[in-house]
Amino acid sequence: MSDILIPSFGESITAATVAAWHKGSGDAVARGDTLVTLETDKVSTDLEADEDGMLEILVPEGAEAPIGAVLGRIAPSAGTSVPEKEEATVLPEPENTPQPDVKKAASPPEELPEQAHEPSETLREKQSAGPEQAAPRFIRKPMSPLRRTIAARLAQVQHQAAILTTFNECDMSAVMELRRQFNASFRERYGTKLGLMGFFIKAAVKALKEVPQVNAKIDGTDIVENLYYDISVAIGTDKGLMVPVLRDCDRKTLPELELELAALAEKARKGALSMQDLQGGCFTISNGGTYGSLLSTPILNPPQSGILGMHAIQERPVVRDGQITIRPMMYLALSYDHRLVDGKQAVQFLIAVKNAVENPVFEL
Repeated sequence: MSDILIPSFGESITAATVAAWHKGSGDAVARGDTLVTLETDKVSTDLEADEDGMLEILVPEGAEAPIGAVLGRIAPSAGTSVPEKEEATVLPEPENTPQPDVKKAASPPEELPEQAHEPSETLREKQSAGPEQAAPRFIRKPMSPLRRTIAARLAQVQHQAAILTTFNECDMSAVMELRRQFNASFRERYGTKLGLMGFFIKAAVKALKEVPQVNAKIDGTDIVENLYYDISVAIGTDKGLMVPVLRDCDRKTLPELELELAALAEKARKGALSMQDLQGGCFTISNGGTYGSLLSTPILNPPQSGILGMHAIQERPVVRDGQITIRPMMYLALSYDHRLVDGKQAVQFLIAVKNAVENPVFEL
């Protein structure tokens, strides 16, 4: 008999929720069968059977259990093949047991007096003639295990960090022109589009080097300053927001960043992200402009101390050299942990991002 254990998911995850059992208790299972889906606030994963046998479920769907807990067991089958479900055994009737009145049991239930021998058309008329039933005014349904975990984690962040947001705006003219000129050749050469995110990742790395306080975190009574530049990028999926990490962004070219981001986005959409894909980021970028957001205050991704919010690009009148002109503009938002990052440093960081995006270095 083998135990089905909740595996270790790594950094900061101490429990997982049983999202769904794909087999029932008492079902026959084969080695490699998907047994259960587990969810945390960062990722969902499936556990497979490691042997043939009969499944015994110990932790029901919707329940949360700590890392290492036994979710169920697989009892080995007697033979080498997976046993079929046993058919119900018919036990002999004990002697002198009264037999049911078959005629009485088989007779139809009595009809209500007003409905006896009444045509169906008349019944429909009576139903429609009655008072009209009010439409339901709300729908109640349970939160998914993943949504419950996300909700608890976000509330915890609000209580633990002193979150403040500062804003600026960015002229996207240079980036838009580069994309117009090089997008076709970029796609032909690398097999992916020339997006916006690569420019902002590069700009964030430059700003993190200039303002290292944003590239730090609080650990107890210590400040841990990161000397690497692993950037988390928020990606929307059907199951919720996933935040995979692009490693060593300071060492990668723009095409390398775009290719890695495209691969992570595809994994996120398929639900194939691993815990390694989601751990270790030191700063997060979230693009609400994808959904049309004009301005927002993004929430921190703990234990990080900063998150950059991108937004929709809109043509707006701005003043350049004393003249009013129309430019494609984007509002930027930086939310930061004010316990660690001062307001001056946050403003300096956001201006560094703005300057880098407005004067991009295009690397092929």
